[in-house]
Amino acid sequence: MGVAKRTVSRLFYGYRRVNERGLARAVTGKTVLVTGASHGIGRATARKLAAAGAHVVLVARSQHHLDDLAAEITADGGAAIALRTNLTDFDEVDNLTKYVRDEFGRVDILVSNAGKSVRRAIHDSYDRFHEHQSLININYLGPVKLTLGLLPLMRAHGGGLLVNVATFATRLPPWPRWAGYQASKSAFDIWLRGTVAELRQDGIRLATVYPGFVDTRMSAPTAHLRRLPPLHLDDAANLVCAAIVRGRGNIGPRWIPLIDGAAGLCQDIASRVATTAHRHMA
Repeated sequence: MGVAKRTVSRLFYGYRRVNERGLARAVTGKTVLVTGASHGIGRATARKLAAAGAHVVLVARSQHHLDDLAAEITADGGAAIALRTNLTDFDEVDNLTKYVRDEFGRVDILVSNAGKSVRRAIHDSYDRFHEHQSLININYLGPVKLTLGLLPLMRAHGGGLLVNVATFATRLPPWPRWAGYQASKSAFDIWLRGTVAELRQDGIRLATVYPGFVDTRMSAPTAHLRRLPPLHLDDAANLVCAAIVRGRGNIGPRWIPLIDGAAGLCQDIASRVATTAHRHMA
């Protein structure tokens, strides 16, 4: 990616320079579990966290990619272990949480990064219900299952940090062909934001990252996305690390609050119109 194109993407999606000392203070000696660690944002984030002193638990479906990453991290002086887990197989998720509990006794930071995207016209989806099941399982139910399994460990040790790598698409109005993806990613985002209100008393915090379009293998099949300025993979990983340093709140494009405000206003107007219409029709 050229300098000019990267500058444009940083302006459009937001950019965070990571305070290396701050990141080291946040993760040194801590156990950090990263899902979707074999490729893309998860892989780049895991490398940065290990370099900062974290003991990284690498989770994904591809064992050989995880093994390669763990070997690279170890060769660079870091600490990492590869644990192949398919988040859509809930028995495997149970096995993962049991292993982490028995071997490490704690998880200080959970980075929920694994995800799947399907963009397809509804007229081409009549016989593809399985795709919606897959989206819900990998983007919502699997992460919920893992989070529920690890929360008792965090509570037992006085707290922890949940980091959700969401997508800027969850903060946009619904898009054609993205319904399943936006709905499943939004479901986990909303579940976490609702759940953390109950967890603050246990010292458990939530930081959410809403990265823009990142040129990864997940987005590669969608040709029209390549017209957008992509967020550099290293910049995306920096957003995740910045969220860990901050330890709470949201990180994403600076224009998201404007979208939220406009959407809220439109919804309020629509609600008032519907209420008035219903009153006159009654």
